[in-house]
Amino acid sequence: MWDDAFPSFLIGLREGLEAGLIVSILVATLVRSGEKSRLPQVWTGVLAALALALSFGSVLTFTAAKLSGPAQEAFGGALSLIAVTFVTAMVFWMRRSARNLSSEIREKVAAALAMGAGTLVLTSFLAVGREGLETSLFLWSTIQTARSSTGPLIGAAVGLLLAIGLCWGLYRRVLKINLTRFFSVTGAVLIVIAAGVLSYGLRDLQESGVLPGGSTYAFDLGAHLDQGSWYATLVQGVLNLTVRMTVLQVVAYVAYLSIVMTLFVEGVRGSAVPAPAAEAPAQAEAVEAKAGRPRWLVPAVLVAAPAVLAGVVIVVSDGKPAGASTVAVSETECGKGFGAPQPGQQVFQMHNTGDKTSEVYLINPGSGAVYGEIEGLAPATTRSLTATIGTGDYAWRCVPTGGKSVTSAAVHVTGGADVKAVAPVAEDDLKAPLAAYRTYVGQGLATLQTETRKLQADIHAGDLNAARADWLTAHLQYSALGAAYGTFADFDGKINGRPDGLPDKSQDKDFAGFLRLEYGLWHQQSAADLTPVADQLVTDVDGLAKAFPTQQFDVGDLPLRTHEILENTLQFELTGDTDQGSGTNLATAQANLAGTQELLTVLQPLIKERSPELLTKVDAGMLRVNALLAAAHLQDGGWTPVDRLAATTRQQLNAATGQLLEDLAPIPDLLEIRKSA
Repeated sequence: MWDDAFPSFLIGLREGLEAGLIVSILVATLVRSGEKSRLPQVWTGVLAALALALSFGSVLTFTAAKLSGPAQEAFGGALSLIAVTFVTAMVFWMRRSARNLSSEIREKVAAALAMGAGTLVLTSFLAVGREGLETSLFLWSTIQTARSSTGPLIGAAVGLLLAIGLCWGLYRRVLKINLTRFFSVTGAVLIVIAAGVLSYGLRDLQESGVLPGGSTYAFDLGAHLDQGSWYATLVQGVLNLTVRMTVLQVVAYVAYLSIVMTLFVEGVRGSAVPAPAAEAPAQAEAVEAKAGRPRWLVPAVLVAAPAVLAGVVIVVSDGKPAGASTVAVSETECGKGFGAPQPGQQVFQMHNTGDKTSEVYLINPGSGAVYGEIEGLAPATTRSLTATIGTGDYAWRCVPTGGKSVTSAAVHVTGGADVKAVAPVAEDDLKAPLAAYRTYVGQGLATLQTETRKLQADIHAGDLNAARADWLTAHLQYSALGAAYGTFADFDGKINGRPDGLPDKSQDKDFAGFLRLEYGLWHQQSAADLTPVADQLVTDVDGLAKAFPTQQFDVGDLPLRTHEILENTLQFELTGDTDQGSGTNLATAQANLAGTQELLTVLQPLIKERSPELLTKVDAGMLRVNALLAAAHLQDGGWTPVDRLAATTRQQLNAATGQLLEDLAPIPDLLEIRKSA
C-alpha cells in the first residue's frame, strides 16, 4: 500500500502547496489592504473549486465503472496521457512562476476589488480550481496503476495536510522555504513519476486494442524476477517500471524522460543565472566551466536514475524471495520444476513454454478442488501465482486453448494447517439449476400473459381504478423474473424500459411498456390515450412468451444474476428513479428480492457444498431486507413511496441492501465455470 502512496503524496503536497500559496497571498493581500470583510468571497471561490474537483473525480470513477473491459482500458489510458500533459505543463509553469507568484496574485486581487464581489469569487475559484482538477485527474490515474485506492488516497491526504501546514507556517511567518528550489526538486521527481504514468497509459491503450504492439515486448524478466515481491512492487508503485514492458512503453518512457527532463533542467539553470539576455550564454558557460562538468551531465544522471534505482533495489534484494519457484506450463507437460513445497504462503512463477495460451490451476488431485489459478497465461510469458499451502496433496493442471488438460504428478505436504480449496464447477453442474430456472420463468411468463390481458381489459372498459391495481400485480410478476432479463433481448426494453435515455423523457413517443402505463394511470391520462399502450404491452408480452423457449441463456451467467438483480434494485428502485407516479418502488424491490431468492434456491446445492457459511449469511441478509420492505406495505394494500420513508428507515434499508450485496458478491466467483473440473 505504501509504495503506491508516494506519487499521490507528492502531487498532493505540490498541488496543495501551490493552491495554498495562492489562497494565502489572496488572504494576506485583503487583510493588509483593510478588506477583511471580503474574505468570505475568497472562501466561497475556494469551496466551489474544491467541490468541482471532487465532482470531477466522482464523474471519472462513475464513467469508468459503466464501461466494458476494453472501453475501461481505453478510457483509463487516454486519461493517463491527459494527466501527464497537465502535470508536465504544471511543472514547467511553476518553475517559471514561483518567483513572481506573489506579485501576480496581488495584481489580480487589486483588479478584482475594483470590479466587485463576483470577480473576487471568480479569481479565487480559478486560482484553486485548476490545481484541484489537475490533482483529481492525476490522482485518478495513479489509482488505476495501484492495486487498491487506499495507498494513493492516504498519500494524497497526507500530502495535502502537510501542504496546509506549510502554507500556515509561511503565512504566519514562522517558516521559511526556498520555494524555487522546492518546486525545482519536486518537479524533477514528478517528471519521473509522469513518465511511468505515460508508460502505464500506453499499455492500457494497447490492451484495449487502440494502439498496436501489445504483444511486442522490449523485455520480459518474469522468469528471473518475482513480480509479486516487495522490491518489484516498490519499483512499480513508485516508478511504474514493471518486469514486462512493451517496446512502445520503453521508447515512450525513455523519450519523455530524456526530452522533458533535459528541458526542465536547462530551464532551472537558465532561471538561476540572472544576467541580461546578451550575456546569458557566456555566463551560463562560465558557470558550467566553474562547476567542472558538461551541460549534459545533470540531465543524463536524472534520466538514468530511475533505472539505476530499480536495479539497485533488485540487486540488494538478492533476486527472487526464497519461497518463489518457477513451474513450466505447456501442452504436453504441466508442472515441470514443481517439488514438494513448504507449508505456508508460496509464490510460484508460472512460465508458459508452449505455443498455446493456457489456464493453470493448483488443485487437489483427488477432489479437483482449486487452491489457486491463472487465467489466460500466454506463450513465452511468466506470471506469479500466490497460494497458501497446508497439509494435503497438490498437483498442477494445465488446460491449453483448444487442447486437452494435462495434470502433473501429485506431491504430498505435511505439517501445515488445513487450507480450504474451492470445488470446481463444470458447465454440466449448472445445467440442472438452469433448467429449473427456465421452468420457473416459463411459468411466470404464462401468468404474466393472463395478468396483462386483465390490465388491457380494464383500460378498454375505462375502469382506471381497477387498471391501477392490476397494473401493480402484472408489473410485480414481471419484476420477479429478474434473472432472465439478460435473455429477454429487445423485449425487456419494450416491456419495462425506462424513459431516461429518450429525448423527451416521459413524454417521448417511444416510451412504452409498464412504466409508460404507470405514468399515464397516475397522471390522469384517459383510457383512450392508454389503450394503444396496453395493447402494445400485451403484444410484446405474448411475443416474449413465444420467443423465450428458444432464447439462449449462457449457463455461466446464472451465478452473476444473484448479485446483479439487487444491484439494479439499489440503483433504481431504492432511489425512486424509476417511479412514474405510483409510489410502488418498494413493492418492485420486494419482487426483485423474490426473484433473487428463486435463483438462490436453484443454486443452493452448489453453494452449500462449497460455502455453507456463506449461504447462512445470505439467507439472514435476505430475511432482514425483506422485513424492512414488508414494513413499508400499508394495511390498505398501498405502499410507502421511497421519498416518504423516515430518514432512519431509508438508511437502514439502504445499509441492509448494501450489506446483502456484499454477501452475494462471492457467489459468481464461487460458482465460476473452471476448466479444471
